[in-house]
Amino acid sequence: MNKALGKIIVSIALLLSTTTCFAGGGSEFGPAKVYEFQLNPITMMEAETLVGKEGVYFYDVNTLELWAEGYIPGAIYFNVKDWKKLLPENKDTVMVFYCANRLCNASEIAARAVMKQGYTGVRHMYDGIYGWRLSNRITAKP
Repeated sequence: MNKALGKIIVSIALLLSTTTCFAGGGSEFGPAKVYEFQLNPITMMEAETLVGKEGVYFYDVNTLELWAEGYIPGAIYFNVKDWKKLLPENKDTVMVFYCANRLCNASEIAARAVMKQGYTGVRHMYDGIYGWRLSNRITAKP
């Protein structure tokens, strides 16, 4: 009896919720955004082999507070208005973008913006600085 009553209550709740609630950001439903440029992911292990290499740039797209807590050695703070001045002349240069972690999308946005400028060596490190620190990799501080 309790199981049957529970099923009925759940069914009614589901029916009511589908007619009165909408998921999402409070706007009309629409198609998912399709990005013109697909990101080229890089693992932390692969990124670690590139740290300190000549001609490889790391860009930290975190907040200034998070940057101050530590960043990948040699990384350039990217979260500035005139970010285009930070880019190398050679558009084939390897550039690794990262932010906080997999939940942060600031580095994805930055990497795609750089790709729109014609750069082809853009890589994205999804695990970010938190993943870097949690794996006991070396960080630097300003």
